[in-house]
Amino acid sequence: MVTPPAISVNNVVKSFKDVKAVKGVSFTIKKGEYCALLGPNGAGKTTLMEMIEGIQIPDQGEIVINGLTWKSSERELHRILGISLQETHFFDKLKVRETLDLFSSFYDLEPERGNEVLKLVNLEEKHNALVKNLSGGQRQRLSLAIALINRPEILLLDEPTTGLDPTARREVWEILFRLKKEHNITMILTTHYMEEADYLCERIIIMDKGNILADGTVDELVARNNGAEIIEFSIEGEAANGFTLSDEKYNLVGDDKNEKWKITVDDIVSNLPAFLEEMKQKDIKIKSLECRKMTLDDIFISMTGRRLDE
Repeated sequence: MVTPPAISVNNVVKSFKDVKAVKGVSFTIKKGEYCALLGPNGAGKTTLMEMIEGIQIPDQGEIVINGLTWKSSERELHRILGISLQETHFFDKLKVRETLDLFSSFYDLEPERGNEVLKLVNLEEKHNALVKNLSGGQRQRLSLAIALINRPEILLLDEPTTGLDPTARREVWEILFRLKKEHNITMILTTHYMEEADYLCERIIIMDKGNILADGTVDELVARNNGAEIIEFSIEGEAANGFTLSDEKYNLVGDDKNEKWKITVDDIVSNLPAFLEEMKQKDIKIKSLECRKMTLDDIFISMTGRRLDE
């Protein structure tokens, strides 16, 4: 028997006046899968997330969550979804435990549930602290605790670690990993941190201008780029101005200030000697050189023309 998907998005369209934010998007998310929804600003990912969350209504198409739709099963969906938005505004003069008790009351949950989620997000020692006295990382963990209060089957997290320092961000990552391992939760995550998407999620969906450009694991996305490898380098002096290579197959790309260049090749070992020989013939001195596999960041830039954090 085939297990139905946790989330099924079928030919969904959403427009705002003259702007078509989402243009006939379709995909499915399997139960227990962690999926990153990536795109530059204006890609349509937040609008898509809001439709999955039930905040926006699609103009066309259908979203089915665990076999249910928002139109017919709003109450049931509120019970199986855990949602954390980009910004969560708390009552600053409530204590952490009082905040969780408040949200527990919305679901008629037992009082002990507050203690359980405090343990899940490593906030037990702050149960009696006022919300206004929490650090940024602690507030984000409280937001995650609220998303988990109703024992959701599916988590929808919109940039859950934005603005956090690396240590606080890692703390959230470890919590999410533990939830996947111990509770088999399904998750869709939006983020502006490529490392976060690569680290947490086995599935990547890249959006731009309302369309899905790519969908798959990182390895699958690299394979679709012919398993490409990167030679990244910088060069000394004025040689960077108007710099070109004779062979167009290198797909030479420079950054905005021509401080870094990179070429995409199918195999570094076979292409590097010819590249170095050409640089020698042109009497161009290489200041730095790095050879590496194509990353998720490279794939994203090649598809959208922008970095994720721009």
